Amino acid sequence: MSYGQLKLDDQAVSDLQQTSQYAFVVSDVKHFKVVLNMYDVLVDNGVNVTDYEVITKGKFVKGLVKGSELEALVEKYISKLRITVCSVAMAKHEVTKDQLIPGVEPVPAASIRMLQLQAKGYNTLSY
Repeated sequence: MSYGQLKLDDQAVSDLQQTSQYAFVVSDVKHFKVVLNMYDVLVDNGVNVTDYEVITKGKFVKGLVKGSELEALVEKYISKLRITVCSVAMAKHEVTKDQLIPGVEPVPAASIRMLQLQAKGYNTLSY
């Protein structure tokens, strides 16, 4: 799914300016791509984004390893936002830190990370 050149109306931009921190929990490729594209939509529409984190969980973590089809996409965004991966999911699916695409960071647990960011005032959404 792509938002393409989605133009947000003035009220949406004004409302979104109330926070500059965003976090998303995703567990599949489709929603991973959606939230990366959403970053572009926000920035392209003039929304101030200071912190943007994509927390990944479940079997999707297997897609964030070196050599995967997502590596080029991750490399495109890793300097703009933070991509984290649930360590519980990594252990369950036998993915080690050394296998992760450079820049992708393990966190203890996706749910704990989301709660932590909510406590810091992030605008959050889970898919």
